[in-house]
Amino acid sequence: MKVLFVCMGNICRSPTAEGVFRQRVEQAGLSGRIEIDSAGTGGWHVGKAPDARACEAAGRRGYPLAALRARQVQPSDFEHFDLILAMDHDNLGRLQTLRPARGQAELDLLLRRYGLEADVVPDPYYGGADGFEEVLDLIEEACDALLTEVKGRL
Repeated sequence: MKVLFVCMGNICRSPTAEGVFRQRVEQAGLSGRIEIDSAGTGGWHVGKAPDARACEAAGRRGYPLAALRARQVQPSDFEHFDLILAMDHDNLGRLQTLRPARGQAELDLLLRRYGLEADVVPDPYYGGADGFEEVLDLIEEACDALLTEVKGRL
């Protein structure tokens, strides 16, 4: 099973989701069976580490993000990944536009897929530290539900 998380620049929300889900998968003993990655629909931050505020907030909860590097979604991602989960409607729309005809990946919003109260993960980039904590709260809940789904699909 291969899962890709996507936000705009791949420096806040999607690397946070990658880090949280990676830990959930490792704790479940499924690292060898589930591939996890993140990417952005934009290319502004390609090659850069996640935002320092995202790293700090995630680090306090035990999710190491500093080694991750931003990349941009590629057409081949739609063939390689089974599930591509966007953080918001704008990025989901961009993914639908970028998707090649032969792309087989399922596309969805991370939060909406699991019926959480909010359907989008808000972008914390222009806000304060509390925004990164809110992102973590939402992503942790969604990743618990995602792990349940993925276990059932293995």
